[in-house]
Amino acid sequence: MSVINTEIKPFKASAFKNGEFFDLTEADVKGKWSVFFFYPADFTFVCPTELGDVADHYAELQKMGVEVYAVSTDTHFTHKAWHDSSETIGKIQYAMIGDPTMQISRNFEILREDQGLANRGTFIIDPQGVIQAVEITAEGIGRNAEDMVRKVKAAQYVAAHPGEVCPAKWKEGEATLAPSLDLVGKI
Repeated sequence: MSVINTEIKPFKASAFKNGEFFDLTEADVKGKWSVFFFYPADFTFVCPTELGDVADHYAELQKMGVEVYAVSTDTHFTHKAWHDSSETIGKIQYAMIGDPTMQISRNFEILREDQGLANRGTFIIDPQGVIQAVEITAEGIGRNAEDMVRKVKAAQYVAAHPGEVCPAKWKEGEATLAPSLDLVGKI
């Protein structure tokens, strides 16, 4: 079942950010745009390349009013150890959520139950806590943070401009579409 256009489900978790541990719930996420960035495990191979790429775009996302939450089924303690031992992960300034109970991964329907690991999944969530975009890739396929930023911009544009939609490859400042009978068969 698709989670698109559904509200995020309740959760409570411990996270690591900027050298500190803190607790987080779904209520803390609401009120601003957010990205939940699920990955299989700390101390692996493709995962650090993805998390590092998101770290390189974090300042831009912050300027857009977006908070990022990386999530794996590792603990917040493991996140800290990885952060402290990896140059790539050490540059992360966004929250890294521990999901050892797998509740959050199940809530987002991203858990590989037989392995206790999350799939690679990106969820863009609006300020009301509603999931607006989902991307899920197989284990060996890394994601691109530039495209994630583009999708966030498109979701924010559509939310701010009812009646308009963003076509394929849309980038900020480019033309959008206003769906109507006049466009049917002309695109």
